[in-house]
Amino acid sequence: MTHLAPIVLFTYNRLSETIRTIEALQNNFLSKESDLFVFSDGSKGEAGNAKVNDVRKYLKTITGFRKIKIYESYLNKGLANSIIYGVTRIINIYGKVIVMEDDLVTSPNFLDFMNQALNFYENDSNIVSISGYTLDLPSLSGNKDFYFGYRASSWGWGTWKKSWENIDWDMSSYEIFINDPKQKRRFRLGGSDMVSMLTGQKNNEVDSWAIRFCFHQFNNNLKTVYPSVSKIKSIGFSKNATNTLSSRRFDTPLDITNKRKFKFELFSMMDDKLVKEFKSKFSIKNRIWDKFGLFFNLVIFK
Repeated sequence: MTHLAPIVLFTYNRLSETIRTIEALQNNFLSKESDLFVFSDGSKGEAGNAKVNDVRKYLKTITGFRKIKIYESYLNKGLANSIIYGVTRIINIYGKVIVMEDDLVTSPNFLDFMNQALNFYENDSNIVSISGYTLDLPSLSGNKDFYFGYRASSWGWGTWKKSWENIDWDMSSYEIFINDPKQKRRFRLGGSDMVSMLTGQKNNEVDSWAIRFCFHQFNNNLKTVYPSVSKIKSIGFSKNATNTLSSRRFDTPLDITNKRKFKFELFSMMDDKLVKEFKSKFSIKNRIWDKFGLFFNLVIFK
């Protein structure tokens, strides 16, 4: 068994995005030493079979990793169930994972950053996950390789079995939480959208593993480690995207330094300035601007 965390990739029906995601991973310095597990979700109906099958044909041609295994679902699990199932299956074997979706381009040092951070913070009880992505925050500098956040990211992330196995996916404490203004205010430190997303999940209006992960993070006062320069860029804002479509606030420069050694520190305190800037990206004003972008994209793509 390799000492590196396995890469767990989730795909659906977007061939061009999947190819770009794989090619970027193949260009990582640690790709040939890493195990790749791909979970291919089934189509929602016969009309969607062709696109899913095109992706699966491509997946069978992938090379460039230490080991490659593909899991094909005949049913459409949906992204949330697919991730919970796939991560659980692999993390129970390896004890840690690096999770990717089919619309993320990585820098060549993405796997270096993720593996080094997973090793460094494995025994830090304050940390629940590692993110390969960061928002473009004004106060980020090159003085440190990392910072801490209240809200986990779902774009190129990693965690450990000890963190994953304790998540309450049923959100059993929701009723107590939703009736406590102080808790809701603290939850919004990660963004003004957090409470509404959680309520949407509870009411079956959205299907998100990520908001439930963040709720677990909040309930246990845990933090996420972010890179100061993003190792991830999303390419998922297209007409074929099932969970994202249009956004400018998530645009961020991709790391082009090829730096391979990173310095970390155990958690001690949050940077209030970065917390404020991070939260601002999810403000009502910024989300409204995104909706305008969504509208114009929909008009363009028609």
